[in-house]
Amino acid sequence: MKRIANILIAVALVTLMTACGGKKNQEVDPGEEGWVEYVPQELRDSTIFGICTDGSAMNTLQMVTDNGDTLTLNVGSAKDAGMVFGGYATGDRMAVLADKNNSRATMIVNESTLMGEWVMPNPMDGSSEMGINIKEGGIAESINQGSLIYKTWRLNNGQLEIVSVREGGGDFEETELFQLLYLTNDSLAFKEIKPNRGVKEPDVIFEYRHPQPEDEGDDLGIELEEGSFEDFVM
Repeated sequence: MKRIANILIAVALVTLMTACGGKKNQEVDPGEEGWVEYVPQELRDSTIFGICTDGSAMNTLQMVTDNGDTLTLNVGSAKDAGMVFGGYATGDRMAVLADKNNSRATMIVNESTLMGEWVMPNPMDGSSEMGINIKEGGIAESINQGSLIYKTWRLNNGQLEIVSVREGGGDFEETELFQLLYLTNDSLAFKEIKPNRGVKEPDVIFEYRHPQPEDEGDDLGIELEEGSFEDFVM
């Protein structure tokens, strides 16, 4: 009986090892859409993109999403928390985070307000300006920054994600994340989100404004002679 029991145990072990090996070597091909199931929930982008419609009001944002759905969101909580960036108006391109019922907005970013040229004084000399051009279609361009080439941008779960390439770095793309601080028609500020390495580092804050048109002055191309005392003698 003892010999039979040992044989049964050996057979069970071999069967278990074979089954585990089969699972380990099994290839998983979830398909193009199936990969979403393998992304942790906290890393998935839950941003709702769409266009603001005329059904919006002071405490209500109505938008038609890119999927064709019409949402009416209460924005009271987002306003109280200071999480409305750039306001909203009919026809504006919006990026919104909402609760699970899509009835209350928790963060609102006006992409139409965000897009455009943004500059700040060059910290190296202060006499020139540098910045970023945030364009439609996720395209980003550098302004007066020869060593840093911006490539793309997007909003991901309320964070501004910018991809760039540095001069001399080959084709290596660097992805940086930023937290929006404020956004108006003429000002923008965000701070860099740094990886948590257990060391407290000072915040790096970028403050921008739109480029000001060059002052052409009052020069109309007419030269005036200087007046003299004789001009006023009758």
